[in-house]
Amino acid sequence: MSHAHEDHIAGLGGYDVPVHVHGGDLEALHSRAVLVAGFGLPPESAAEAEATMRDTFHVRDRPDASACADGEVFDLGGGRTVTVVHLPGHTPGHSGFLIEPDGFLFLADIDLTSFGPYYGDVGSSLGDFEASLRRCREIDARWYGTFHQKGVVEGAAEFRRRLDACAGVVERRDAALLAFLREQRTLEEIAVRRLVYRPHVEGPHVAPVERRTAAQHLERLADGGLVAEVEPGRYRAT
Repeated sequence: MSHAHEDHIAGLGGYDVPVHVHGGDLEALHSRAVLVAGFGLPPESAAEAEATMRDTFHVRDRPDASACADGEVFDLGGGRTVTVVHLPGHTPGHSGFLIEPDGFLFLADIDLTSFGPYYGDVGSSLGDFEASLRRCREIDARWYGTFHQKGVVEGAAEFRRRLDACAGVVERRDAALLAFLREQRTLEEIAVRRLVYRPHVEGPHVAPVERRTAAQHLERLADGGLVAEVEPGRYRAT
């Protein structure tokens, strides 16, 4: 498994096979409750989310799952191998898979969509996601496959062009935040302004994701001297 998110593990119940996931996501695969806790939802929404995981996505606890590590190679026979490529940020254990000798790199949720990188879970990391994007650039493959809308990209040059466009979404979020911080703002005001979701998107996940995303951008911009906490809980561009 590339990582422990419901849309990636929904089909596990249909297979009687050994299950492997990077150690960073192992506990979330072992326990549906741990998976839901990683979304950081308000308490009143967590029970509903767990019911959705159970009834809609058919997610079950998989205590039998075992950990795999970056660089681990699975031999599929016939000269074909799958190498784990740890690409954290989306989740702690998020990984791609390099399939040889075909030269196919499966990227999972480094998905190249215009929505942009998602690093809004409790265990997500903007810094790790950007490092993973850089690592992807260094891998020469023939085909690059993503899990969501964009499908398969042929050739390293076209892939890197699309990867740069995906990374550009992060830069635009930085720019939008700096523009908004021409006046003092709180984290809650930034979350309401939204860096990730469009205004029409609703749901209990929206506010927590926006807060966590904004907090990570604030921290990075502050470390770079571009944002300052001018008074407790209030931020402004420098």
